[in-house]
Amino acid sequence: MSSAGEGLSRPLPEQVRLHVVELAAQVLGTLQPPAIPAPLRGIARFDPRKRARLGSAPIAAQLETDKEFREIVAEATTAAWPELVASLEEGNVPPAAEPVLVAAAAYLTRPPGWPDLVEAARADIERAAVVAEETAQEQTAQRLREELAQQKAAAKQEADRLREQLKTSRTEVADLRRRLHDARERGKRAEERAAEAEAQAAEARAAVASATGAAESELRKLRERLADAERRLLAGRRAAREGRSIEDARLRVLLDTLQDASAGLRAELGLPVAISKPADSVDAVTPARPSVRAVPARALSDDDPALLDQLLAIPHLHLIVDGYNVTKTGYPTLTLIDQRSRLLGGLGGLAVQTRAEVTCVFDGAELNGPVQVSAPRGVRVLFSEPGEIADDLIRQLVRAEPPGRAVAVVSADREVADSVRRMGARPVPSMLLLRRLGRA
Repeated sequence: MSSAGEGLSRPLPEQVRLHVVELAAQVLGTLQPPAIPAPLRGIARFDPRKRARLGSAPIAAQLETDKEFREIVAEATTAAWPELVASLEEGNVPPAAEPVLVAAAAYLTRPPGWPDLVEAARADIERAAVVAEETAQEQTAQRLREELAQQKAAAKQEADRLREQLKTSRTEVADLRRRLHDARERGKRAEERAAEAEAQAAEARAAVASATGAAESELRKLRERLADAERRLLAGRRAAREGRSIEDARLRVLLDTLQDASAGLRAELGLPVAISKPADSVDAVTPARPSVRAVPARALSDDDPALLDQLLAIPHLHLIVDGYNVTKTGYPTLTLIDQRSRLLGGLGGLAVQTRAEVTCVFDGAELNGPVQVSAPRGVRVLFSEPGEIADDLIRQLVRAEPPGRAVAVVSADREVADSVRRMGARPVPSMLLLRRLGRA
């Protein structure tokens, strides 16, 4: 800020100006609104930490032009440093006082000869800056000298290390030369042994040629004996086949007799034609009979699932369906009742067409009571028991089947597909069944 008036020939030193502005900003925050100068009313509302930084220029200008505001700040300065202000009024500067504080107090309180006090403080500040710069330069020079000494010591250590490496390298070169000499000597001895081995190999080849002739003669004899043995074997197999055909005919007559006898006995005893199947032995919740019929299936797609058609063509196939997995894949927006009705209606038609054994499994772990389901003819409907999920019930059904029976499990669950595959069943994606039902 300019301080040419009031007796100053030059502006205040920057450190003094900042200190004066800081004092004025603190006083500004304590003033009542009527006492705040108009240009500084907006700055007075700033945060105390931002007031001096953001309002530096307006505050400095107001101190320069507004005597009353400067006197208010001077009173606060006198209250803060009464001894310093009293000494300045008497024309004395305390020896231990900081030049910046002396200049700020002189500028604000304006004692007699205050411009000289500011100029004296300016000189002290400049001398302190020069001394600080010289000290910094001396410290820099000292640091550079220390770095140079460290670099010299490091260079000496590096030279010592390189000399040690050179000594080690020379030792290694001498050792390598010695090893090379030994290797050459071993090479010469190896060449001598190779020559001896070549001579022995020539003798061995001659012996092998002689032995080969004898072996070929013996081989011809063995081939003649083998051909004769094969002829005898063929004759024996022919005789065995003729004897086997007679035994097979006898066995077939016996089996036909037993079959006819068993059919007559079943009719005489009145035994039932149908028997329980393995899947009927698995524990599950059987649905209650509803009073309404199931909703028929509706067409979904025209794609032809060749894989499912091939599986359904297998005699006595047991088709196990993961009910909710299929319905939530094909028509998830329907209610659970409508989902079950739609799926079971399609499965009933499929069972009639293919004559396959069809079991549809639903998750009943969260049901509070029996569910009324209209199970179509040829379709077995099961719900998992409380505490059990439908996936576990499907695995029990697969495990209950005898080894060798064709079983297919319809589910989009990868974990279910992997587990039933390990148990010998063939997993089928849910989308294939949905397309097949839509085509029916």
